[in-house]
Amino acid sequence: MFAAQTGQDITYDKLLAPIDGFADSLRTFISEGGHGANVTVPFKLEAYEAADEVSERAGHARAANTLKFDAGRIYADNTDGVGLVRDIRANLGVAPEGKRVLLMGAGGAARGVLLPLLEARPAILVIANRTVEKAMQLASGNQHQPLAAHTELSGAGFTSLAGQQFDIVINATSSSLSDELPPLPDKLFAPGALAYDMMYGKGLTSFLSYAQAQNAALLADGLGMLVEQAAESFWIWRGVRPDTRPVILALRKG
Repeated sequence: MFAAQTGQDITYDKLLAPIDGFADSLRTFISEGGHGANVTVPFKLEAYEAADEVSERAGHARAANTLKFDAGRIYADNTDGVGLVRDIRANLGVAPEGKRVLLMGAGGAARGVLLPLLEARPAILVIANRTVEKAMQLASGNQHQPLAAHTELSGAGFTSLAGQQFDIVINATSSSLSDELPPLPDKLFAPGALAYDMMYGKGLTSFLSYAQAQNAALLADGLGMLVEQAAESFWIWRGVRPDTRPVILALRKG
């Protein structure tokens, strides 16, 4: 859809690598004339490790979802975080600057979006996780980032969130894949709050259903993030930035 919109000549296909054969699949694709690739779970760490050069975003997350092949070298980037922030800001009309943000999860998905979230300068960013130590390690490892100078960054367990309210609550856990819900306290959403689930394609996830019952003002799944991170990948490959809005609308219509 991006290629048709921008007049770019691209053949884009899906390649299914064996669980233990990502590196071989990548080498084969490059030898057959591949110019770039999007990489999804569970291969983002291997994509990062396969690179000769990595972006700051990929280096921070230690994971890559976008690869570009040029002159025998592999360049790796991570566009998930910028895709998330652009979706929140441009498509949903919510400015993260100065907001109280809760990021649920401390795994690869959370690491991938943390740097762009800090770039957006929220007033408070709390990372919450079932394993509290992981949340605290992720927060403490980034508290001295220059980008964190404008943000109160901390890690916590879910139970310690009681009594706090947030303007943006982002679910970066895998709970929605199994229709589960992290143990969240009531009254978590501030007036006008956005509830954002990175999962998409399932209608209302368990998290978004909970947020709706808790009177969150705005509910969003991760489809916009999917399109926005893909647009960033497209720009990395071709130096052309497509218009994401008509693509999001087309995908919403099915």
